[in-house]
Amino acid sequence: MMKQIKSVSVVLLSVLFMFSCTDDLDIVPLDDDTLLGSEAFNDEAAYEQLLAGVYANLALTGTEGPLDSNLQGIDAGTSQFGRVLLYLQTLSADQMIWSYEGDAGTREIQRNIWTSANPLLLGMFSRTHATIAFANNFLRETTPELLDSRNVSQATRDEIVAYRAEARLLRALSYYYMMDLFGKANFATEETPINAVTPVFDRAELFSYIESELLDIENDLVDANQNVYGRADKGVAYMILAKIYLNAEVYIGENRYSDCINYCNRIITSDYMLASSYAHNFMADNNTNSAINEIIFPIVSDGRDTQNFGPTTVMINGSVGSIEENGVEVGVNEGGWGGALRVRRQFVELFEGSMFSSDERNTIISGDRPIDIIDIANRDTGYIIQKYSNVASTGTPGTDRTYVDTDFPLFRLADVYLMYAEAHLRGGGGTISEAVSYVNALRTRANNPNSITAGQLTLDFILDERSRELHWEAHRRQDLIRFNRYTGGTYNWIWKGNSDNGIAIPSTFSIYPIPALSLSSNPNLTQNPGY
Repeated sequence: MMKQIKSVSVVLLSVLFMFSCTDDLDIVPLDDDTLLGSEAFNDEAAYEQLLAGVYANLALTGTEGPLDSNLQGIDAGTSQFGRVLLYLQTLSADQMIWSYEGDAGTREIQRNIWTSANPLLLGMFSRTHATIAFANNFLRETTPELLDSRNVSQATRDEIVAYRAEARLLRALSYYYMMDLFGKANFATEETPINAVTPVFDRAELFSYIESELLDIENDLVDANQNVYGRADKGVAYMILAKIYLNAEVYIGENRYSDCINYCNRIITSDYMLASSYAHNFMADNNTNSAINEIIFPIVSDGRDTQNFGPTTVMINGSVGSIEENGVEVGVNEGGWGGALRVRRQFVELFEGSMFSSDERNTIISGDRPIDIIDIANRDTGYIIQKYSNVASTGTPGTDRTYVDTDFPLFRLADVYLMYAEAHLRGGGGTISEAVSYVNALRTRANNPNSITAGQLTLDFILDERSRELHWEAHRRQDLIRFNRYTGGTYNWIWKGNSDNGIAIPSTFSIYPIPALSLSSNPNLTQNPGY
């Protein structure tokens, strides 16, 4: 059964209500006293819109346009959740280069020379804690006692059960990214007193909390792939669980691959299916075309009503070549951002050979360009790609030539197929035949006739295939860490460690430093080793 479709603009316009209810949303990471007051919850019809405000923090940075920020002292350009996630997971690895190194924080991230002063790290740390604060606020205001005091009808109370589960899921999602990126987080729930000095949870504590929280809310969530598009359901909870189990050896030193297989199976046997076209996942109508049943959870984008410099706006404008000026083809201005984004040679090499000549995942444009990027400022070097587009599957351009309509596929079914195959190879159970069939399903969908056999399915193959299938979707750093290819010198890529040929980086760089300004906000926070 297809998800109920609801216009992205309608869902997010309701968000503006939440943000506009108060003039005092200039929060710092620990300060949730300045969130919406109880009066905003007196309107029984507003609860769904107020929940949308929690979701909004994944897409928006403020209420006054794309340059506005509701985080005190933090720039919108360095704190949009999806954009900063893309930088920390993709720009920091072997797939992407950002040409304009004068942009705050980007030089240090893509050269792996970051410090605790990097503004992108502060943006991610702060924005993620803001989502936790918004979720806690919603949960505090929807207790049975407060609903009783407001005489909320039983029909609305029945709906609020799922709303509360969604808020808890978004909070768990935020803690998941804190666990992955920083290895710790300020920990607060709706039970935490307002503006209290919170404890700090380490990776093991966060893992335990995320797992128990998602298991606890399962029965209250809408069934997998049955919620309104853009909202979380059981499928999203299963995805987060599969992710933490796949990476459990990194996070807590335990093998949880059989649990990963279990939750991959729960997703696969739900009502998800691969989009009929790989490209549909990355087009302006990916909220209505065949991708709607592959995308498990998106960060929504709307070029008219909720303009922001999120990941898809950045990638589509940024991957317009300085020479090619292919912007009109992808639904933005002809010159786009003039070669802002290119790909590193190691990524291009994954598509070399005749077996990838027809593979639709191969959107590399070489033109007359040299493959190597010796000088990052030279936008005419290095290949570009055309994975994302602000044009619909019908050929209609998006509603705006800068701010795109293309949703960012944070989680999608193709990733689940590859996680199953990897977890099987790591001893998690399942069958080799299923693992091979899932990988080949992705190749068939991509118009690649080169199916693999059981003997060809190795962990090295999986790492490369994940890059071919999931590049520029904010997974690569996590993947390389899990495969022991990120830090050290076993695998180097251009500009790794600030060297044009790549050099080893310290093992401490497998997690990011706690931002210096965040340390000052909570005396319980301590810096990660090596920084």
